[in-house]
Amino acid sequence: MKCKIAIIVLLLSVASTNARTHDNVGVGVILGEPTGFSLKYWLDEERAVDGAAAWSYSENDSFQLHGDYLIHDYGFFNDDQIPVYYGIGARLKLKDDDGRGRNEHDPIFGIRVPLGVTYLFEEAPLDAFFELVPVLDLSPDVDLDINVAVGLRYYF
Repeated sequence: MKCKIAIIVLLLSVASTNARTHDNVGVGVILGEPTGFSLKYWLDEERAVDGAAAWSYSENDSFQLHGDYLIHDYGFFNDDQIPVYYGIGARLKLKDDDGRGRNEHDPIFGIRVPLGVTYLFEEAPLDAFFELVPVLDLSPDVDLDINVAVGLRYYF
């Protein structure tokens, strides 16, 4: 009898965990500034890392790589499907033209501070997100930039 109760408790605890523990890798698109491919890996229920390989249309079609460490807060909207997230990350931007016809081969490196909200679909392995990301470029020049984007990812 004790064995049956232990098995039932174990099964209920496993069944009640968030789907992210099983489907923790998401691949999709990010649209806005920048636009490209997005990847997210959940480390646990509240922490994740994400990144993108994308094109930035605001500065002469530059290519951008970024990666972020994210913390999700499920209490802001008091809903397990809509966490707010914040974090810190880095951005590398590569471009060939400075907008005045001159080549500009210096990569641009910046620190990102993503702030966003995610909708975790209950019946499908998908999430949709909106994020606003202040970026402090440090090299080759100090500059402040903002990225704003929406996206959709499929988890497997």
